[in-house]
Amino acid sequence: MKAVFLRRTSALLLRQFYLLRVSPARIVPLFAWVAIDIVLWGFITRYLNSVAASRFNFVPAMLGAVLLWDFMARVMQGITTAFLEDVWSRNFLNLFASPMSVTEYLGGLVLSSISTSLVGLVVMVVLATVVFGLSFFVYGAMLAAFLLVLFLFGISLGIFGSALVLRFGPAAEWFIWPIPAFISPLACVFYPLATLPHWMQWLARLIPASYVFEGMRGVLAHHAMAAAPLALGSVLAALYLLLMARAFTGVYRHAVRTGLIARYSAETVS
Repeated sequence: MKAVFLRRTSALLLRQFYLLRVSPARIVPLFAWVAIDIVLWGFITRYLNSVAASRFNFVPAMLGAVLLWDFMARVMQGITTAFLEDVWSRNFLNLFASPMSVTEYLGGLVLSSISTSLVGLVVMVVLATVVFGLSFFVYGAMLAAFLLVLFLFGISLGIFGSALVLRFGPAAEWFIWPIPAFISPLACVFYPLATLPHWMQWLARLIPASYVFEGMRGVLAHHAMAAAPLALGSVLAALYLLLMARAFTGVYRHAVRTGLIARYSAETVS
């Protein structure tokens, strides 16, 4: 069973590779936007460092936050873009007429996301390190935990966005792209949780990413890193991933039962 699962999910990854190989237009977005973000925020942090007169180093605090947030967004968009390739090519009937299960399909989307988000991560790390002097040693071993939480949360958001499109049709694609922007105020990427109004703090505690950025600022302030908050963020991210996978499966079954998957149309949202 494991061999079959790996073979079928790898086939989806191979399909994405072929799409990238024949279309340079698909390759450029893998690194272009993250590179622009790192360069823009890198110069902003340099300016802030000059204004602060060396009283505070904004590079690990702000540029590091941008890098981590962009990584999460790339993971999410890796899922949704691979899914939308099937929407744009009207390929669902071909896929699910095969023996492939929904779990295998989601596994293929995750593999595609890993491959594309790694490209963006490498580009960001190289630019941030070589050009702006960001040292990842300041985060210590916690960096791996931060990336893991953001990776799980990004996958759950990607599956959620894919489920929206599968349920409401291709026109719902426009619901996907603003998702990171909608949740960024609650993720506390650039400011502490205490900055938010009290009622928003409760909402922010439901966002796994908020624990990552609170933990990052704690590490930079040389405070002892509390394991419990980050563990809670990890549990929330894993829980959301399970819930979103279950939701996608439910939406898929509804689409099959009602025939929606066969009459997919970009003209209507129903």
